[in-house]
Amino acid sequence: MTSRPPLAGLVLAAGAGARFGGPKALARRADGTPWLAIAVDLLRGGGCDPVLVALGAGADEAAPLVPPDAVVVLVEDWARGLSATLRAGLGAVRVDAVVVMPVDTPDADPRAVRRIIAGAREEPRTALVQATYGGAPGHPVLIGRDHFPALISGLTEDRGAGAYLARHGAVTVECGDLWSGADIDVRPRGEDSGTG
Repeated sequence: MTSRPPLAGLVLAAGAGARFGGPKALARRADGTPWLAIAVDLLRGGGCDPVLVALGAGADEAAPLVPPDAVVVLVEDWARGLSATLRAGLGAVRVDAVVVMPVDTPDADPRAVRRIIAGAREEPRTALVQATYGGAPGHPVLIGRDHFPALISGLTEDRGAGAYLARHGAVTVECGDLWSGADIDVRPRGEDSGTG
């Protein structure tokens, strides 16, 4: 039996969180659990190793919230938007594929990560797989290494991989039975930025 090639996980957590009221990398659940730790556990629980965390805005305060078994990737030009975060994160990946998850999805289910990985079948290096929720595209997303150069070269401003995934026929995997698929743009009542 052949073992599956290693798949990295990448947490996107470099933005300033303007609508949220501060960097989402600093957010915590009401019980004090950092969203960063939840995201790392989600990817690791889904089968990703290593897990990388892309930090930018608030990086000095956020870095101590990253679990010690994850790798911090500093995004120097984070103010340029999501494209800069994704570019830095993909540039740090050294394995055949990466599963990408934004930090603002603390309600996500690790089974969604496992489904996305299964959707890559035996060819993660060439795969593009995206979770859908009631047919609408969402996260997690698996990107095979063969796509990195073209994807990176086409990234601009505050846009991620969505257009590339659509253009290149990403395999879609419905995950709406596992969780809502919704990211959190407004700070939930009872949760804080972790700075107080």
